[in-house]
Amino acid sequence: MHILVLCGGLYPERDVSIASGRQIAESLIKRGHHVLLLDLFFGYPESYADPRAIFDGLLARVPGSLHTAAPDLEAVRATRPGGDPGPVGPGVFDLCRAADIVFLALHGEDGENGTLQAAFDLAGVRYTGTGKLGSALAMHKGVSRTLFAGAGIAVPRGHVMSREQARELAPGEILFPCVVKPCSGGSSVATTIVEQPEELSDALEQVFRVDTEALIEEFIPGREFSVGVLDGDALPVIEVVPKRGFFNYENKYQPNMTEEICPADIPEATAVLLQQAALTAHETLRLAVYSRSDFILTEAGEVYCLETNTLPGMTPISLLPMEAKAAGLDFGDLCEKIIAVSMEKYQ
Repeated sequence: MHILVLCGGLYPERDVSIASGRQIAESLIKRGHHVLLLDLFFGYPESYADPRAIFDGLLARVPGSLHTAAPDLEAVRATRPGGDPGPVGPGVFDLCRAADIVFLALHGEDGENGTLQAAFDLAGVRYTGTGKLGSALAMHKGVSRTLFAGAGIAVPRGHVMSREQARELAPGEILFPCVVKPCSGGSSVATTIVEQPEELSDALEQVFRVDTEALIEEFIPGREFSVGVLDGDALPVIEVVPKRGFFNYENKYQPNMTEEICPADIPEATAVLLQQAALTAHETLRLAVYSRSDFILTEAGEVYCLETNTLPGMTPISLLPMEAKAAGLDFGDLCEKIIAVSMEKYQ
């Protein structure tokens, strides 16, 4: 197959997306596919006569590596020739149309919020994962929380607010400690556990640098778990145990910062409870192909859903590939399974 792996973009999750894209592309090349790894923001500025002829496995066109902090997006923007500020680089749609399927390795904003999926639907581009509606529902944590609650999935108490609404917060309106995060962000970028009221304004300012809305949730102490869904089945439960702090950007993407236990060391009944919650979340948000939901399990055995990811990370240390491996799928098998199930949407 001719497969275009789309990654990068001009979003805080850019570096994570590139790491996912490279891992996916390298795996598919080893499986004998014709692969082009392409950065959504930089595109393919060179000329070509036959677009399928450049699906040759050239991965060096998308440099980048994971760091302990999110990238400087203004610095990235300044390096694109021509000064075009648009989110999609040259040649992207033409090359995507030339592919048998586009493997979406994007994380955040247009890659996950349904915008790109809608554009691909109009352009006749086949792509992996969930369509435009499910992507939009899952990406906005305020919307997904409401839908989860309606489906009987417990969520932490919280408030979604704009910068203006945050300025009008009354004393005592927020209980501490709390968690402050972007409403439509991913990879725990700009996510902070706030212990004291005087720390709240700084945490909100971090959020408003990357999003127009903030979600302030009650902090629920407990163990952190994640459950993937693939082709309608729940994968084995994984527990994440950060060596310090919580499962933030640094702990997620730097080696040896977090211990991952899969299958999780929990009673079978608890595992089934978490898996069923993940399946319910997946179905409630009208998702397709695959997803990954994150949970907190309290000492009392209560399960709270934090969010569901429609394009979960596919880096060497990401959770979904670990869960798939525990289910008997190595990374290459997982990639090909995602492609095969995604292609069924177009038959």
